[in-house]
Amino acid sequence: MTEFDLIIENGTIATASDVYRASIGIKDGKIVQIGMQLTGAAKTIDASGKYVMPGGIDSHVHISQPSGEGIVMADDFASGTLSAVFGGNTTVMPFCLQEKGKPLRASLTEYHKLAEGECYTDVSFHLIISDPTDAVLGQEIPALVEDGYTSLKVFMTYEDLRLNDADILKTLDVARRTGATVMVHCENEDAIRFLINKHELEGNVAPRAHASTRPVAVEREATHRALSLAEIADVPIVIVHVSNGEAMEEIMRARQRGVRVIGETCPQYLTLTAKDLEGMDWEGAKYVCSPPPRDEAAQKECWRGIETGVFELFSSDHCPFRYDDVTGKLNPKGRENFRHIPNGIPGVEVRLPILFSQGVMDGRIELTRFVAITATNHAKTYGLYPQKGTIAVGADADIAIWDPEVRRVIRHADLHDGSDYSPYEGLEIQGVADNNDRRGDYHGRRRRTRWPERAGYLPFCHDTLDALSLIGAVPPMAGADFRLATARNEGIGLLPFRGEAETL
Repeated sequence: MTEFDLIIENGTIATASDVYRASIGIKDGKIVQIGMQLTGAAKTIDASGKYVMPGGIDSHVHISQPSGEGIVMADDFASGTLSAVFGGNTTVMPFCLQEKGKPLRASLTEYHKLAEGECYTDVSFHLIISDPTDAVLGQEIPALVEDGYTSLKVFMTYEDLRLNDADILKTLDVARRTGATVMVHCENEDAIRFLINKHELEGNVAPRAHASTRPVAVEREATHRALSLAEIADVPIVIVHVSNGEAMEEIMRARQRGVRVIGETCPQYLTLTAKDLEGMDWEGAKYVCSPPPRDEAAQKECWRGIETGVFELFSSDHCPFRYDDVTGKLNPKGRENFRHIPNGIPGVEVRLPILFSQGVMDGRIELTRFVAITATNHAKTYGLYPQKGTIAVGADADIAIWDPEVRRVIRHADLHDGSDYSPYEGLEIQGVADNNDRRGDYHGRRRRTRWPERAGYLPFCHDTLDALSLIGAVPPMAGADFRLATARNEGIGLLPFRGEAETL
């Protein structure tokens, strides 16, 4: 009988705190030993010249989410998680959208049915609160948090999703009492509606108008308001997909006041600009997302936020629609008016390669910082750490092996999502995740037709960590109770797991 199922040897291990040479021994999906010259494995991977890092955790993806009448999201759980695997990820966290007038748990049951048995990565759900009735706030959310679903999202924009300030405060108060983490999409819907109506009266309805109807001020104001509401409710929040320096300044000022906030940004705000929405023949529809890409100055500010710690999360906000499709970007109404173009772009497969190339290889950030904002901090923020997000004895063997020397050009033809284009087409990158190992299931990039059984599925999310442990504003929690379950079809139930938070 072999001591290990798998040994990864001769690689350079990188975590959020260390970079060192060692081998990793894996047994039954867990890291059981880290050391030199390990022997006795059924299989060995030689990682010479490569980095061995925690598999990416993308905590902001949209998969199989209802998107309006006649609109269909391009990815189901099979294609979305397959694309994630090829991008170096081992866990993704999509959203369960509460349908208005429908219990949260009923919506969650539907998402579980869509995901179960279909996923190539581990999957866990955030809950979008769109209808915060007394029953939802007083009964459903506390019960779901008790079951382990401890991350909520609220919107300040989109007519069918947005909450008013009173409902946001009520949701934040429930989060404070139950220990849930709240993510906030910050854009001022009333200002957006005002600008859209003005543009339409002027006949300005091409995709480029999407950016001018959602200017920086719309995001900055809503960011300030969300942070003020969190300050009033005395609860930590996550400000998602920040696109510019003015919103970053609101985050920094709030932290100085003692507000507990984590910032997140995405690859579109490092690589795209509003000029991309000006493409001929409605090509700009490919880049419609919210907040929209800004300008080169905003790109530089977002890089500064990554370098200095304003952002502790780097996510994709993967929200794919087909471009040339009546159910996607060029739906009948979307062909005539930008307001009907579905918001969102694909990105789960290119999130890590873009940041590795432009961040690590171009010398903007250290390798440890890359690991922190693409894996470790996601696990800490949403309660998966230390079971995920690190390389340590006892952790899940969710590992990505990166080859820093490979150079490629991003082409949609090489990607695996369900969309028919990539907004990053033609972008040159250096460094790719050549192999992924999700709990011992080795995924080789060159073996596309030989996949193992579908990966784990997390029917219960987790207990969350105090978000402040990421930014060091208060002492971290000690002995936090982590609860995590894997696929029902693997026959594993709710697993107790204890660990300690780290202060970065």
